[in-house]
Amino acid sequence: MEDPTTRMMNYQQFGGENRDFRMLEDRKQKLMMMMESNVPNKQQIQMEIRNIDNQMHQYRSMQQQTMHHQQQQHHQHQVINKMQQTQMWNQGYNVDSGIQTAAPSVKDFDDDVSSHHSHSSFQQFNEWDQNMAGGDAMDTQMNDQFNNSRSSRVRHAMFPETMDDGMEVPQTQIDQHDQTAVQRMAEPAQMMKSAVGDLCNYQNDTDLANRAIPELIRLLTQGDPQTVQQAAQTVNQLTKKEASCHAVMNNNVMVTALIRVATTSQDADTVKSTVGAMHNMSHHKQGLSGIFKSGGIPALVRLLGYRIEAVVFYTITTLHNLLLHQEGAKMAVRLAGGLQKMIQLLHKTNVKFLAIVTDCLQILAYGNQESKLIILASGGPAELVRIIRTYNYEKLLYTTCRVLKVLSVCSSNKPAIVEAGGMQALANHLSHQSSRLVQNCLWTLRNLSDMATKQEGLEILLQILVQLLASTDINVVTCAAGILSNLTCNNPRNKQVVCQVGGIEALVRTITSAGDREEITEPAVCALRHLTSRHPDAENAENGVRLHFGIPVLIKLLNPPSRWPLIKAVIGLVRNLALCPSNHTPIRDQGGLPRLVQLLMKANTDIQRRGPGAQSMQDGVRMEEIMEGTVGALHILARESLNRTIIRDLNCIPSFVQLLYSDIENVVRVAAGVLCELAQDKEGADAIERENSTTILTELLHSRNEGIAAYAAAVLFRMSEDKSQDYKKRLSVELTSSLFRDDMPWEPGNTEMADLMTSQSYQDELYNPHLTTQQSQNTSMQYTNSFQHQMFNQQNTPQPQGGQHPWFEEM
Repeated sequence: MEDPTTRMMNYQQFGGENRDFRMLEDRKQKLMMMMESNVPNKQQIQMEIRNIDNQMHQYRSMQQQTMHHQQQQHHQHQVINKMQQTQMWNQGYNVDSGIQTAAPSVKDFDDDVSSHHSHSSFQQFNEWDQNMAGGDAMDTQMNDQFNNSRSSRVRHAMFPETMDDGMEVPQTQIDQHDQTAVQRMAEPAQMMKSAVGDLCNYQNDTDLANRAIPELIRLLTQGDPQTVQQAAQTVNQLTKKEASCHAVMNNNVMVTALIRVATTSQDADTVKSTVGAMHNMSHHKQGLSGIFKSGGIPALVRLLGYRIEAVVFYTITTLHNLLLHQEGAKMAVRLAGGLQKMIQLLHKTNVKFLAIVTDCLQILAYGNQESKLIILASGGPAELVRIIRTYNYEKLLYTTCRVLKVLSVCSSNKPAIVEAGGMQALANHLSHQSSRLVQNCLWTLRNLSDMATKQEGLEILLQILVQLLASTDINVVTCAAGILSNLTCNNPRNKQVVCQVGGIEALVRTITSAGDREEITEPAVCALRHLTSRHPDAENAENGVRLHFGIPVLIKLLNPPSRWPLIKAVIGLVRNLALCPSNHTPIRDQGGLPRLVQLLMKANTDIQRRGPGAQSMQDGVRMEEIMEGTVGALHILARESLNRTIIRDLNCIPSFVQLLYSDIENVVRVAAGVLCELAQDKEGADAIERENSTTILTELLHSRNEGIAAYAAAVLFRMSEDKSQDYKKRLSVELTSSLFRDDMPWEPGNTEMADLMTSQSYQDELYNPHLTTQQSQNTSMQYTNSFQHQMFNQQNTPQPQGGQHPWFEEM
C-alpha cells in the first residue's frame, strides 16, 4: 500500500503543477484573443504563444517522467513488502523457506532473473534521481535568469550608465502602448537621480565660489595685467555654473570690479572674459539688477564700439537682456548714447547679431518720440530698409520690420522710409511663409501708405494686395483694404492698375464676406469710392460694382448697426455709382432713396438740436458731412425722372430750401444742385416756389461760388416758365448781369459748368483717424472734400503719444 505521506506529497506536487499548467492555458487563450484585435503586435504575440506552448510541453514531459518513476517505486515497494512478509512468516512459524538452507522451494526462482530485475530497478531509480537533480538545476537556472533579467531591467532604467556596451536587456513589454512598471519608473527615477546630483554639485559650487571670490576681487583690483587676465577668466568660468554665478552676482564688489576692468583693461582677452561674465549674469534677475545698479549700462554702451567681435556680441546680448527685463534700463541706454551706437552697428553682416541689434532699437523706439527722431538723425531708416532688401533670415526680417512699424507712425520718419524704397522692399516679403513677418510688413505698409500716394513702381504691390483680400486672416484683409484705399487716393495710375487686376470684384467680395466687421468694410468701401471716380476706367468700375452684385450690400450698410464713419463712406460711394445711369434702377429698387432722405433728416435734426455754431459730431463724423453727402447723392440720382418723383413725394424739398441758408458753402452748393434737378418738373418747381425760396435764390445769384450762382439761376429760370413775359424779361436781365463770365452771356438753364465744378470738389482724401470731439474743436471746418476717408479704429488700444497713431505701433 502507498504511504499516506507519499500520497499527500504527490498530490501537492501534481496539484501545483496542474495549477501552473492551467495558468499557462489561460494565458495562451488570452493571447489568442488579443492577437485577433491587435494586428500591429501580431508577430510579438505569436512568439509569446510559442513560448507558452514550449513551457506546457515541458510540464507534460515532467509529469510523465514523474508518473513513471512513481510507478516503478510503487512496484519496488510491493516487492520489498512481500520479502518482509516472508521473513515475518518464517519468524512466526519457524519454517525454513529454503532460502537459508538452500533447500529447494516449491516454486522455482531464477537467481539470474532476480539479479537482473533488481539491477534494472536500481538503475532506473538512479536515472530518475539524476533526472530530478537535472530538473532542479534547470529550475534554479530559470529562476536565476529571471532574477538577472529583472535586475538588469531595473538597473538599465535607473542607472543606464552602469550597463556594459552592447548588453542586451530583455523586455517584458507585450503591448507597445502599455508600459511596464519598470518603464514607467524610468523617467522619474532619472529625474530624482539628477536632482540629487545637482543638489550635491550646487552646494559644492557655492562653497567653492564663496571661498574664491574675496581673493579674485583682490586680484582684479590690485594684480598685474597677467594676473587680472587669469582672475577674469576664473570669474567667467564661475559664472557659467548656476550656483557659483549666484555667488558672484550677489557680491556687489565683484560686479563693480568686473565693470571697472571691462572699461579700463587694454587686454582683449581680459575684456572678453569680463564681458562674458556679465553676459552670463544677465540671464538672472539678480545679475541684471547688479549690473544696472553698479553703473554697467554706460560701460556696456562704450564697449559697443570695441574692436573684437566677440566682445561686441556679448555686450549687445547683455544690453538686450537689460532692456527686456530691467526697469529703468531703456532710459539709461538712451542717456548713454546707445541708440547712436546701435545704428552704427547696422552695417555688420552677421544676421543673428543684426537681429539682436534691431530688436534693441525696437524696444527703445516704442512709445518714445525722441528715440525715433534720434534714429532718423542717425540715418536709421535707410539702413533698416537696406537690411529688409538685402537679407533673407526670417528673424532678422521680422525684428527689422518691427522697428520700421514703430517708426512708420512718426510723421518725420515716414517720408524717409518711403524715399529709401521702403514700400517696394516690404512688398517683396508679402509672399513669405512666415505669417508674423507678413503681418508686420502689412501693418508697416498700412502706416506708410498715406505718404506713398505719389510713389511709382507699386504695380506688383497693388496686385499682391488684391490677392491678399481673399485671405482667411482678418488682420491681413484689414490691412490690405486699408493700403489699397490710401494708394488709390488721388492717383489715377494706381486706380487703373487695381481695376485691371480684378480689384473691383475682390473688394465687393470682401465687403460681402466681412458682414458687420467694419474694420474691413469701411476701408474696402473707401477704396471702391476712389476707384469709381476721376480716372479713365472709372465708368467701368461703376458698372463693375453693379455687375458683381455690390449695390444691395452697400445699401444694406446704410442701415444700423453701421456706424457713422462707414455710413459716410457708403454715401460717397453711392454718389459715385449714381454717375452711371445704369445704377439708378438697382439703387432705387434696393430702397436707397428713402434711406438717404432718412439720413439727411436725422443729420439735420441733430444739427438743429445743437444750435447754430455748435459742432455736431458722432463717432468722429460731423453731421454736416453726412448732410452734404446725402444731398450730393440725391442731386445725382435726381437726374432721372422717376427718382425725382420719389424724392418729391418724400417731402424733403423744405429741407433742401432750408439748407440754402447754411453757412457751409458746400452744403449750399449741393442743396442748390438738387433743387435745380427737381425744378425740371413743373410739380417740383411749384413745390420749391411754395417754400418761399425766391428771395434766397435771388441772393445766391451774387454768390462768389460760380456753381451756387449757376444752380440758383437755373432754379429761378425754371420757376418762371409759367410767369408773365414781363417777369421773365426782368429775371433774364438780372440773371445775365449776375452770371456774366468772360464776356460770354449766360445761357438760361445751362448748369454743365456748375456740375463740373461740383464733381471736381469731390476729391479723394487719405485714410485718417476718426476725429474725437476735442480734436475737432481744434480743427477748422474745411469742407473742400465732404467725403473724407476715415480710418477704422481698433478697440482697447492706448492713446497715441506725440501725434502717433495708437493702432499700429505695437510691441
